[in-house]
Amino acid sequence: MERIVSVMIGYAFGLLQTGYIYGKLHHMDIRRYGSGNAGTTNALRTLGWKAGLVTFLGDAFKCIFAVLAVKLLFGHSHGEILPVLAMYAGMGAVLGHNYPFYLKFKGGKGIAATAGLLASTVNIWMVLVCLAVFVGAVAVTRYVSLGSLLVVIVYLIEVVVYGQAGGFGVGAPYVYEMYAVAALLMLSAFYKHRENIKRLLSGTENKLSVGKK
Repeated sequence: MERIVSVMIGYAFGLLQTGYIYGKLHHMDIRRYGSGNAGTTNALRTLGWKAGLVTFLGDAFKCIFAVLAVKLLFGHSHGEILPVLAMYAGMGAVLGHNYPFYLKFKGGKGIAATAGLLASTVNIWMVLVCLAVFVGAVAVTRYVSLGSLLVVIVYLIEVVVYGQAGGFGVGAPYVYEMYAVAALLMLSAFYKHRENIKRLLSGTENKLSVGKK
């Protein structure tokens, strides 16, 4: 039951669609422009750097707050599996971000929310590695989608390595449960980026550009 509650808490936080709200404040539905989603990259392309930064931070912190809420709720009663519940909260936040019910389940792609989960559940070195992979990939190719996909792959690898080293402080089967959640997040990201993947393979993917608003 505590896992379901954690997912529901995460989903509730994930419903805060930063890009959509920012767009509405500028009298537009951001989903009607660019790639058609409410995430960071589309906000960046459509409304500029400020919109992209605000959207990224808002979407990342809603996941961080979801994890904190679950830790506060279950910290005393389920301390032995708290890292597992934090992962479920993060997954819920990604689901809420990607599939907000009040926007007909049309949200973003979950990368910024996943970044929030990364920042709130692992150590700083793992965060820096993912950041370096993303920045490096985008700097070289200018494909944000490629950088995003590489990050979720690296994140899964890091979770497994960190877990096997005892970093999460939980044993089997809980640590394997965490691997499964991380794997689902990676698969979700690939699914949401399926059109980007097709364009990457065909050489027609849009490169990073910034709106002027």
